[in-house]
Amino acid sequence: MPNWLVGPGPLLAQGAAKAALMYAVALVGLRMAHRRTLSQWTAIDFAAAVAIGAIVGRTAIASSQSFALGAVALLTILAAHSIATYARYKPLFAKLVDHRVRVLVSHGQLRHSQMLICGLTENDFLSQLRQMGVGDLSDLRYVLYETKGNITVVREDGAASDPALVRAGLEDAAGYP
Repeated sequence: MPNWLVGPGPLLAQGAAKAALMYAVALVGLRMAHRRTLSQWTAIDFAAAVAIGAIVGRTAIASSQSFALGAVALLTILAAHSIATYARYKPLFAKLVDHRVRVLVSHGQLRHSQMLICGLTENDFLSQLRQMGVGDLSDLRYVLYETKGNITVVREDGAASDPALVRAGLEDAAGYP
């Protein structure tokens, strides 16, 4: 078989190992990044997309890399992504790779320390609230910054207790008593 198609055998195993390690490094790096970097993707989705693009691009244009090596690396990334996706059902793994819910407003008060952790400026955040029709922070009981970067607004409605889904988000929130 021609070398350009398959390449040397030991390079296939090396390519799979390097691809899995690069995926892990990308996952750790993206997990430490702010959510705004990821838009609506989770860290594992973004890491997989970047790795897939790099592998496909390199395999297509690098004369020193065989098709088989690129295919093995690509399949390894896809398998690692699939495993990571299912592993997120385990709370410990999910806490390692997913951002936790953050409470950005509590009873009308901005929580600047949480906005800083999320990489949001006050202008960014207030702009999003205005786009959602919020006229005054005092109208808000909570604003939750969700795992994928969405904002959930819970308005003050005079009720003595919070709805079950809101309580669940508050219980899971990082940095909230």
